Amino acid sequence: MNTDAFRQDIISFFEHIDKYYGSKTEITEGLCTDMEALDANLTTWNLSEFELIRSAYRKNGEKFMMEGSNMYYEISADRIANFKQLGRNQFEFIEQYSATVFRITKIRFHYKY
Repeated sequence: MNTDAFRQDIISFFEHIDKYYGSKTEITEGLCTDMEALDANLTTWNLSEFELIRSAYRKNGEKFMMEGSNMYYEISADRIANFKQLGRNQFEFIEQYSATVFRITKIRFHYKY
């Protein structure tokens, strides 16, 4: 699934993430075992909110990271199975950790422009 266009969309997201620095950032994270029959009741969800202060790519471990005050979040670059923009300033990453374990990361920036 990791085509050149797919990879370029992900790279573009992180190349332009600095415009969101200083914005309230919501990360909704879900762990599930069946992406075909996604059931919110069978998924474990977490919500974090912070002001985005920096982001980077960590070569050691191939991770994209986002950081706020008292908050650090990473997405495994080599495990991204899907990426899409859900709406204005809203994005979704799906990482695949095994044949049956997936992590869904939904990011919403409260961007003033």
